[in-house]
Amino acid sequence: MALAITNENYESLIASGQPVVIDFWAEWCGPCRMVGPIIDELATEYEGKVVIGKCDVDSADDIVAQYRVRNIPTVIFIKNGEVVDKVVGATSKETLKAKVDALL
Repeated sequence: MALAITNENYESLIASGQPVVIDFWAEWCGPCRMVGPIIDELATEYEGKVVIGKCDVDSADDIVAQYRVRNIPTVIFIKNGEVVDKVVGATSKETLKAKVDALL
């Protein structure tokens, strides 16, 4: 299960030194509900190697603004505190898995 990323825990996750994947989503977003289960599967598969979480855009304005997220779902890939890749819109597990592998 993916970690819930909030304004409160975000800084410590980025500072952990591990690669981080953040899925920006909302309850009311249809495509987000398609990507959500994939993110949960990847979180289980990469547990201990990559921090994979979901950030609800309706409750984390600071994080949304920082990454200039305008469309959801948006999945960003962070390594060494820097965004190295991004996917906007619904996509396949294979595509996301390849991008997570590139972080390692």
